[in-house]
Amino acid sequence: MMYGNERDILLRLLVELSYVEGEVLLASGKKSTFYVDCRKTALTSEGHYLIGKIMLSLIREHFPEAEAVGGVALGGCSLASSVSLISHIDLYPLDAFYLRKEAKSHGMGKILEGNIPPGTKCVLVEDVVTSGASTLDAIQKAENEGIEVIGVVVLVDREEQHGMAKIAQKVPVIQVFKKSDILAAIK
Repeated sequence: MMYGNERDILLRLLVELSYVEGEVLLASGKKSTFYVDCRKTALTSEGHYLIGKIMLSLIREHFPEAEAVGGVALGGCSLASSVSLISHIDLYPLDAFYLRKEAKSHGMGKILEGNIPPGTKCVLVEDVVTSGASTLDAIQKAENEGIEVIGVVVLVDREEQHGMAKIAQKVPVIQVFKKSDILAAIK
């Protein structure tokens, strides 16, 4: 069960550590007047714990058949690790894996890092969604590896470019926070 207080604390951390005002170029190619760098929160011990706890709760509630959790590179990797760690502690084990943007040019040349066999039902976790393009690309890459993506959990929906709707056309998607939640917490 997700506790409101934990969600409130995580929102406060995102506002204090991750929200930045100023012009920035997004991965989607669009310019924005603000940026949410979730890694600044996710890589603190408190943020890591809270993200894992809250995202795991959402996965249990919405995707109980999940067998693994995958992180979309780069922002989703720490999220997948935090969910996997908390799942082990809570005796609800979900192994983690990472999806690279492109195969390594050395070593084994992998796109998927982890020990996830084909046919595994997984949930992908993403730090921020704007256009949804990187998430949709990650879903395709996971499916190319034989992984069944049953849903996506997003830490912050920027509520722009219909990103969540585009993802929802492929798989169910839920968010922990929306841009409007962050803006309301700032005021």
